[in-house]
Amino acid sequence: MTSQPYSPGLNGVIAAEISVSLLDTDLEMIIVRGYDLIELAQNLNYTDVAYLVIYGVLPTEAQGREFCQSLAEQSEIPEELYQLFEMMPKSTVAMDALRTGISFLAGFEDPELLNDNSREANLKKGVKLLAQVPSLTVNSYRALNNMPFVRPDPSLGYMENFMYMLRGEKPDAVSLDAFDRIHTCYIEHEMPNSTFVARAIASTLADMYGAMVGSVASLKGPLHGGANEAAIEFILAIEKEGGPPRAEAFVMEKLAANATIMGFGHRVYMKKYDPRAKFLMEYIPKLASRIDNGEELMSIYNTVEQVMFREKALYPNTDFPIGLLYYELGIPVPLYTPIFLASRVAGNIAHVVEQHENNSLFRPRVIYNGARNLHPPSSPISPG
Repeated sequence: MTSQPYSPGLNGVIAAEISVSLLDTDLEMIIVRGYDLIELAQNLNYTDVAYLVIYGVLPTEAQGREFCQSLAEQSEIPEELYQLFEMMPKSTVAMDALRTGISFLAGFEDPELLNDNSREANLKKGVKLLAQVPSLTVNSYRALNNMPFVRPDPSLGYMENFMYMLRGEKPDAVSLDAFDRIHTCYIEHEMPNSTFVARAIASTLADMYGAMVGSVASLKGPLHGGANEAAIEFILAIEKEGGPPRAEAFVMEKLAANATIMGFGHRVYMKKYDPRAKFLMEYIPKLASRIDNGEELMSIYNTVEQVMFREKALYPNTDFPIGLLYYELGIPVPLYTPIFLASRVAGNIAHVVEQHENNSLFRPRVIYNGARNLHPPSSPISPG
């Protein structure tokens, strides 16, 4: 085995043949089912793109209406989930609450459907999960923070309903548009860790819910889903220590201390601009006036980006603008990563469906660097 190539973190290793998406780094483009993701985000709403990701084709007008109606009709979660959220320790992290909620939700699925990994069954379970994850996301957080539940309103559109549960009131058009674009930009991204985990779990022929639970656990890590939280915390730390005049020196001090600046660089993009970040940064000034410190935070954002490119030749990935955009939208920081997961559910559904349809169990080997030729004592060490 020592003669086999070793790639830490599986960097550069081709692990699957897929038709869902591709990161074309040469063209700096994210291809989703044959379309440029940024063009999709510019021209379509999230539910249209979700349909494309899940079913492989863009919906007709009638299919789009039927899909949205199905999401609305299935948006409510069982009453037992609300009771579960109220029983959770208040110290529970929001992502852990969401992970537990999805796992608990599986128990309410028809047992025959739960263990049916056919395309039809997976699509049925997947769309139901897509419909219910927003309510799981928001209301688990509300319970942990002693806030009243806001149950889904089936008369609202998918993204409008999501924001309604977040805010307790219907969103304005500008906020809704920005939230929809962010969701679309997060919807699918080839083979990040959480997607790989979902596919690895699915490769054992585990069910859709199990694969999604694993994806949530993966996305919790600060090197993946938690990066948008770290990005806004970095910006807010600069504001607290002196604001825009302090921004450049603050970044330089962190770099001198070899600190990691979250939201910059990417395993795949490396030295290139994440096209999602380039697209979404245009929404920052549109929302800046909606909060008291919006102009200051936008100035800090711009300075950090400039210094990171000058000193490290690094562009921001999408987590950097989204961290600020979520803040401008009034979203609590602990909900950033759960909302990221909610947007990625559609992509994970497509990957689990694809994995089950053309399955091969993931079972990599290792390079062993431990001891050899050790022998146990000839008699037991302990009495029992």
